[in-house]
Amino acid sequence: MENIFIEGSEVYFTPEVKFDAATGTCEIAGESYLEETYAFYDPLYKWLKEYIGTKKGSLTFNIKLRYMNTSSSKCILVMLKILKNYKDEGGKVIVNWFIDREDDDMQEEVEDILRETEMPINSVLE
Repeated sequence: MENIFIEGSEVYFTPEVKFDAATGTCEIAGESYLEETYAFYDPLYKWLKEYIGTKKGSLTFNIKLRYMNTSSSKCILVMLKILKNYKDEGGKVIVNWFIDREDDDMQEEVEDILRETEMPINSVLE
């Protein structure tokens, strides 16, 4: 299984993505408000589903987004639902969401996503 590495771009507002199949560590960082959000996130969904289906290993999912638009938020929600299903089936999943302690909007967004997915999320205030 291949790793995914996408260098983030402030010009195109794409986040940096590091999905490591050997360690089961996935990270999305930066800002996410790109034009073709679903086309960007679709390979990430597929990677998660393949990892869950073949590796069946533990996953640590780190989210370090400073900003995300509504369509990016929906895509993150889809990934968290994939992880929640995996966890419900006995998979080991840890989700850490790193948030600037001054960013009340992002803290509220994480709380909303937590309620919607019922996925345990560790809020790490920085």
